[in-house]
Amino acid sequence: MRTSVIERKTAETSISLTLDLDGTGKSTVSTGVGFLDHMLTLFAAHGRFDLNLTCTGDTQVDDHHSAEDIGICLGNAFYDALGAKKGINRYASTMLPMDESLILTAIDISGRSCLCYDVTYPTEKIGTFDTELVEEFLQAFVRNCPMSLHVRKLAGSNSHHIAEGIFKSLARSLKSAVALDPALGDEVPSTKGVL
Repeated sequence: MRTSVIERKTAETSISLTLDLDGTGKSTVSTGVGFLDHMLTLFAAHGRFDLNLTCTGDTQVDDHHSAEDIGICLGNAFYDALGAKKGINRYASTMLPMDESLILTAIDISGRSCLCYDVTYPTEKIGTFDTELVEEFLQAFVRNCPMSLHVRKLAGSNSHHIAEGIFKSLARSLKSAVALDPALGDEVPSTKGVL
């Protein structure tokens, strides 16, 4: 079973997370950040990941610490659940429309952390959520599950649709990248023999 349980406590956040890569998309998400709850719920659904996540954070300051630390924990969970990465597809990309927005994500679960993020938003906030925190979340995620992740906005004029397109596209790319290829068996998909 490709599962993980993560607990993380700091002076800024307290996070509990369980992840099943081979789930059905069921989730229970309560982060104290309404927009992030929405994004992570649809992330789980579109990736078919089972995700249970609670976070108590210092949102009286702002949402930054919660968003970043949840990215850290989710990255740790994927890294842990993937183990030696035997038999995974490794690469995947998704071009996803969300109404007027069009988002491209491309992934290589390479063992090397790299985020290339080419996204602009027409507004600085979505409700009370700072749009810059999407990049912070993704940066924390790829630092803790080392991969190359490219995110590009090809079109979009609504900040909510842009961010939602990113999370949905990412989920679908991750679903494909972590999927097991029966032809690979126990092979690690690298000529180096390790990722």
